[in-house]
Amino acid sequence: MKSLDQQSLENAYRMFDTGEVYQFEVGTVKGLQQIHHTLFTGLYDFAGQIRQYNISKGYFRFANVLYLKEVLAKIEQMPEVTFEQIIEKYVEMNIAHPFMEGNGRSTRIWLDLILRKNLGKVVNWQNVDKILYLQAMERSPVNDLELRYLLQTNLTDDVDNREIIFKGIEQSYYYEGYQKA
Repeated sequence: MKSLDQQSLENAYRMFDTGEVYQFEVGTVKGLQQIHHTLFTGLYDFAGQIRQYNISKGYFRFANVLYLKEVLAKIEQMPEVTFEQIIEKYVEMNIAHPFMEGNGRSTRIWLDLILRKNLGKVVNWQNVDKILYLQAMERSPVNDLELRYLLQTNLTDDVDNREIIFKGIEQSYYYEGYQKA
């Protein structure tokens, strides 16, 4: 029997193989919900649905559910013209953490779609060290310079390279503790 992560990873591959991912809205909450739904449909009852409960990780509390809709509306309106603006929007979406589970995997794809549309680039995630990335994300609500540097040095304009995309997806799952068998 396949694990939840294996099934979700297969959904991610299929989403890119079929081109479905390129039909989603880019940079919007709806687009992020479409990504989450595609990754986790059949695995979580809440696939693609904005969370109804407060959540935290360690000592960090994500956006309070009472204000989540307003926060998401503000994030959606953030500009995404420059790399710095795009990373700022990505950091804010991470702070919002709109789903009960699967936020990291969904928002990394969301980020790449924004970068692809507006800058003609994507992150080559296979070159982004897990420890450095997680540390940079943890510190990003205070200062996103470390995250910007880490991601900017790993940008590629090879946006249609299947190997870069799929290795990036696998790296994204690795960040969350999953290792391919």
